[in-house]
Amino acid sequence: MDDSKPPPPSQEDQSQVVAVERLRGLFRGLRVVSLLTLLSRILGMVRDIGMATLFGNGPIMDSFSVAFKLPNLMRRLLGEGALSTAFLPTYIREHEQNGRASSWQLVTAVLFWLMVFSTLVVAAGETLLIILSTTGDPGSEAQLLYWLSGLLLPYLILICLAAQINATLHALNHFSVPALLPTILNLFWMAGIWLIAPFFAEPHTKITVICVSILAGGVFQLLLPLLKLFQMGYRPRMNWQRGFTQVQTIAAIMAPIVVGLSITQLNTLIDSLLAWGMAQPEGVHADASALSLPFWQIFESGTASALYFGQRMYQFPLGVFGVALGTVLYPRLSRHAERKEGDLLRQDLLLGLQLVLGVGLPASMGLFLMAEPLALLLFQYGDFNVFDALQTAEMIRYYGIGVFAFMAVLILNRGFYAIGDTRTPVKIGVLIVLCNLSLNLVLIWWLKGKGLALATSLSAMIQAGLSLWLIREKVGALDLTKILDTFLRSSLATILMAVIIILELQMISAADDFLYRLMRVFIPVFSAVALYLLLARMLGLDEIMTLMRSVKKPVDKE
Repeated sequence: MDDSKPPPPSQEDQSQVVAVERLRGLFRGLRVVSLLTLLSRILGMVRDIGMATLFGNGPIMDSFSVAFKLPNLMRRLLGEGALSTAFLPTYIREHEQNGRASSWQLVTAVLFWLMVFSTLVVAAGETLLIILSTTGDPGSEAQLLYWLSGLLLPYLILICLAAQINATLHALNHFSVPALLPTILNLFWMAGIWLIAPFFAEPHTKITVICVSILAGGVFQLLLPLLKLFQMGYRPRMNWQRGFTQVQTIAAIMAPIVVGLSITQLNTLIDSLLAWGMAQPEGVHADASALSLPFWQIFESGTASALYFGQRMYQFPLGVFGVALGTVLYPRLSRHAERKEGDLLRQDLLLGLQLVLGVGLPASMGLFLMAEPLALLLFQYGDFNVFDALQTAEMIRYYGIGVFAFMAVLILNRGFYAIGDTRTPVKIGVLIVLCNLSLNLVLIWWLKGKGLALATSLSAMIQAGLSLWLIREKVGALDLTKILDTFLRSSLATILMAVIIILELQMISAADDFLYRLMRVFIPVFSAVALYLLLARMLGLDEIMTLMRSVKKPVDKE
């Protein structure tokens, strides 16, 4: 009888197990967030089609869009933006140093003061709206705006609290419930559009019903993550003096983060303002009336709208993958920074950049080549004619080439914030805004409206390069050879993918029939994805292949 015991695992085997477990957690969370975000974006497009069908492009839709901007802006700023970014490292530090009970006190303090602040904002807004509504003409468009704004303002409280709870769940490495919340809102919204609103004849009543549906969705968006947080052990604990001090510290950290996270949005806002301010009157074409127009009116009418739709399209892959990767990676980076695990922080940051290249490069090429078929399929309906669709396609094309850079900036900024450096992204950002404005003023005379989109993409590439260079001074040298290797392999696969797209677009008829428009999008897209994944496997793009399948545990050695 052999009583010998198997030898204990070597240090190398233990390290391999730990590395595989880290990868498994990262890719599991990333797949969940990406798939749920994709579902939400698809439902959002269906929802927008429903809103357009009900209300068209008129005063009701205009009033609703404006009314929904404030709660949406506050959600991005206080919920999913600067507050969550500032809160997460603070929470991890509190948990690591003082334990779970103390971290619950921090969560309670932030939620309490956020509720107080958001309630005061809503109360002030409702008071102002009541005053304004007494001065306007009954039945006017302004009165509709005041009414819808008053209905939607309470959503601000619900979604800000929900997003803050989501940040806590992210810190606890739980991502599925937070990623599901936008889908819940879209389902309630769509229920209002198709199940309830048709029972009412008046358009004003229909839009009111939809606003109530959004509020109902907001309640569920708050309750679901709150129940999950309680399930994970949360119990409200309040230390008033210390909690208020911690919230003040988080608020101070927020200020530069607001600027750092807003650079891309600020650049696209500058694009839109230039397109609006330098546009020719509607119905005038530069080639027909150039002599009678001021020299600075160089953009055709509709350029600002084309920019808006172009921005919506490039944000689709950015949200589905880039934001999802940042969401999953940020808690890991913050935890490594708090534990002084410099090697692990660099490894995860490097992995994030390799994934960005592996996904972002083909996404950029795909948007560049597929811009026209996408614009014709998605937008050429009703008053949106072929000229408008082709104008939008140019914006999609030139914003699209910067997708990989937008993704890289998002990941690198999370790296700075994880180590507590909020100033470097601001310094880079100010420089990039000036760079974008300068490129705008140079390129628009040559490329007209599409020069605005190209300037923003080029600025993002410069921002990514500067951020990569400077973060190496903060966290230590990253292995640039691995980044270059991934770039070259992915570029080769992307070039071969592009050849297939070009050939298939030439083979499929460009007829105006809807079926052909659909074929010119879906056939090249599915072929390109399949070919790229095959080439990724052949070329050894391990990060992409690991992302597409489960990470297996290493086999125990006998």
